[in-house]
Amino acid sequence: MKVVLLEDVQNVGKAGEIVNVKDGYGRNFLIKTNKGLPGTKENIAKAEEAQALKKQQMEEERQAAVALAKVIDDTTITIAEKAGEDGKLFGSVTSKDIAEALEAQKEIKVDKRKIALNAPVRNVGRIEVKVKTYAGVEGNLTVVVEAAK
Repeated sequence: MKVVLLEDVQNVGKAGEIVNVKDGYGRNFLIKTNKGLPGTKENIAKAEEAQALKKQQMEEERQAAVALAKVIDDTTITIAEKAGEDGKLFGSVTSKDIAEALEAQKEIKVDKRKIALNAPVRNVGRIEVKVKTYAGVEGNLTVVVEAAK
């Protein structure tokens, strides 16, 4: 029996998928508990249309993320912090600081959790930071940390 799943069912499939299950399981569990719809032509057509729409949206999001990654690759931001004469910062520059500076200077909004910074920056200088924009897509942001005057 074909069933269109309305929600994720363990060991069967994910929401929106069209699966083949035994007749009793489909009628007595999936359909009765509103976890699935009978596999009629109309329900299958709607499910396939929804899957195609979801796939198209994911591809559009990925294209936007690739474009954002290219913009980030060409971007350099400057952060000024108090520093000693030896170039050591009195504080540190964190991913939050980088996200705020990126939004303030270039109007690019990025979540601070998407900025891959191994440890806070504690010295004046130039560093490359990876910024994740989508699954598997990242850009390299150049951050220049300089002593505040």
